[in-house]
Amino acid sequence: MTYYKYYHYDPSLAGACIFAVLFGLSTAWHIAQIFIHRTWYLIPVVIGGVFEIIGYVARAVSNAEAPHLTLGPYVIQTLLLLVAPPLFAASIYMILGRIILDVDGESYSLIKRRWLTKIFVTSDVVCFFIQLAGAGLMASSQASTSETGSDIVLVGLWVQIAIFAFFIVVALLFDRRLRAMPTRKSQDASSSWRKCMSILYATCALILIRNIVRVAEFIEGFEGYIILHEVFLYVFDAVPMAAVIVTFNIWYPAKFFNQTERVKEDEPSVGSSVELQTME
Repeated sequence: MTYYKYYHYDPSLAGACIFAVLFGLSTAWHIAQIFIHRTWYLIPVVIGGVFEIIGYVARAVSNAEAPHLTLGPYVIQTLLLLVAPPLFAASIYMILGRIILDVDGESYSLIKRRWLTKIFVTSDVVCFFIQLAGAGLMASSQASTSETGSDIVLVGLWVQIAIFAFFIVVALLFDRRLRAMPTRKSQDASSSWRKCMSILYATCALILIRNIVRVAEFIEGFEGYIILHEVFLYVFDAVPMAAVIVTFNIWYPAKFFNQTERVKEDEPSVGSSVELQTME
């Protein structure tokens, strides 16, 4: 095995290229779907997809540079692959808000719909920047600064897991209450909210698994078993996140909602926040 200054292994060119292409195709598909269906609340998925693409391209560049690696590609892939999943989570939060709106089930939600998206997305943004700051410090050549950065990322991941777990509780409670006492709209043939909830649970599980493995990675540290073996990155990060973004391509959320009653609600004003404005 070649000695690397930044990686503990030879970065896989094939793996990086495969996932760069996969995320590229899925993201391009999402861009088209967003304009066709006017689903602006899924823009974070596109941004997350772009981050994934750049991240894996950076890993391919690192492979091409070997054994004389430069810091740039390593930092880029570290930062972007770390912070892309919170963007996927942001759209998941918004999707639950759309489901609540679609079935007229706000009274069944632990948090009012207009606050649900704002609370969870804002929390997600905070976690995003905590992890971004920590990942930036990890790139330092000074061991103490790098360790501090790792600790900051770990805090961000723990907070993100806690928030995500609470969101799942909110979703499960809403689902249980609605199934026990269905609203008129939830029984409408045009509403496929149950299928959409199943997709939401599946994508939540994938992100949660990824986050748990990432936490384990940072707890172990720079010489831990997970970070020393590239396979963990692909099995517990690349594959789950690709599954999330492709799932939303195939089972597109807009297809499960009755769009006729909300054409105006899906028109964002220029410069406004994507979902915070549409969910008002």
